[in-house]
Amino acid sequence: MSTVITHHPDSTTLLSYAAATIAEPLAAVVAAHLSMCPRCRAEVADLELLGAAIMLSAPDCSSGAALKVPARPADVAKLADGRVAHSNDRLPAPISAAYALSLDSIPWKRLGPGVWHHRLALRQEGDGDLRLLRIAPGRKMPDHGHGGAELTLVIEGAYRDVTGQYRRGDIQDVDEGIEHQPIVDTDGECICMIASEQPARFKSLVGRLTQPWTRM
Repeated sequence: MSTVITHHPDSTTLLSYAAATIAEPLAAVVAAHLSMCPRCRAEVADLELLGAAIMLSAPDCSSGAALKVPARPADVAKLADGRVAHSNDRLPAPISAAYALSLDSIPWKRLGPGVWHHRLALRQEGDGDLRLLRIAPGRKMPDHGHGGAELTLVIEGAYRDVTGQYRRGDIQDVDEGIEHQPIVDTDGECICMIASEQPARFKSLVGRLTQPWTRM
């Protein structure tokens, strides 16, 4: 049965992705969403065509000159050590290929009661944060705001907050103007991929005290 996706990245996020101006961790989540969402793939393709047309019409671009499109952050990183990427139809293909992971092979580490995580390496340290989160059924995440853009892609299960409910393939695109407390549905655990430009702004004392350790 096909996945019904109801939440998509903001149009400005897709534009930044197509123009190669988006931060690496955010680009990774968008790429994963695109592998699951035909609608957004089509929108990005249109944006890339528009960008190419604008470049061709620029005064310094002659009709005989080769078109040079700025390189976009790689959708799939090359595996330098020769590992073979696992094939898994539940973990988005760009992530499975880039990190040689399947949903069953993720080396989870306990982050807190009912919460596990796995940080995904970035090519450049300090460019934000990218990780997978696995959260137990019914578990509430700490109430928090954001210091910048944050993208959350649901891979398995579902969660909800003040903005609605998010299921497999849905992406939540928030910025510093949003404060929320995600709550996982009670009928199963939730696995998400989260990218953020800056650390979250936790409201609770516990969240703030543990932030240097969790690095979220």
